Amino acid sequence: MDWAFVFSAVNLMALVAWAVLIALPRWPALLAAVLYLGVGLLCLIYGVSLIGLLSGAIPNPQGGGADFTSIEGVRAVFASDAGVTIGWTHYLAFDLFVGLWIARDGDAKGISRFVQAPVLLATLMAGPLGLGIWLLLREPAARRQGRFR
Repeated sequence: MDWAFVFSAVNLMALVAWAVLIALPRWPALLAAVLYLGVGLLCLIYGVSLIGLLSGAIPNPQGGGADFTSIEGVRAVFASDAGVTIGWTHYLAFDLFVGLWIARDGDAKGISRFVQAPVLLATLMAGPLGLGIWLLLREPAARRQGRFR
């Protein structure tokens, strides 16, 4: 398997989805496309790649299985192109899902897209940092609405 191609493809998919999420109107069809064609497809690629690699159906030229019980084992997984690509796809899928939640939550709470945009960019670049910033920013709007959904 050409892991460099898969890596480039998932990056492009995620960047297109992020551009749609940040720059385009939040029409229901576009949000559904980000969810299913962005997050969903990344999850599918991740699942097929991980299961294929662990089962041996997809050969790993660097060899070895996966050991997630020790730091050495995790380091060995990420020492291969397959491990890096699968791990990166995991990050892309989860960060995009969090970004989609932030966008929907911000719109529901009436928070300006100009406030949302830098938070979404922070989530794209450093997922948990962007999420943490959003959780702090959304608090006053959630209290004004009298709920924490």
